[in-house]
Amino acid sequence: MKHKNTFIHAANGIVHAFKAEMNFRIHVLATLLVTVSGVVLTISKVEWLFVIGCCMLVLSLELLNTAIENVCDIVCEEYHPIIKIIKDIAAGAVLVSAAGSVVTGIIIFLPKLIHLIK
Repeated sequence: MKHKNTFIHAANGIVHAFKAEMNFRIHVLATLLVTVSGVVLTISKVEWLFVIGCCMLVLSLELLNTAIENVCDIVCEEYHPIIKIIKDIAAGAVLVSAAGSVVTGIIIFLPKLIHLIK
């Protein structure tokens, strides 16, 4: 069962990131809050697709960012300007996806919140 090991290794990576990376925990918490909000505000199936896609994109990029940072730290233990650029670009990818997710969330949730308040 070679594939079983693949899933175990992937799960181990996710657990490690959750334990070691504060930003990953923050993104997981945001995912949980958005999920609860989606249930409470009864978003549509199409809206769920966008919400799930955004959440998974941010979490996936955060995992990749962590992997890139770890590789960079092994390759070059001391400060190097190109390693800094690589790390900044990887972090930028997470930021871009998170910003897009916030905009998507505003488009989906704000009208429902305004309707709920009125």
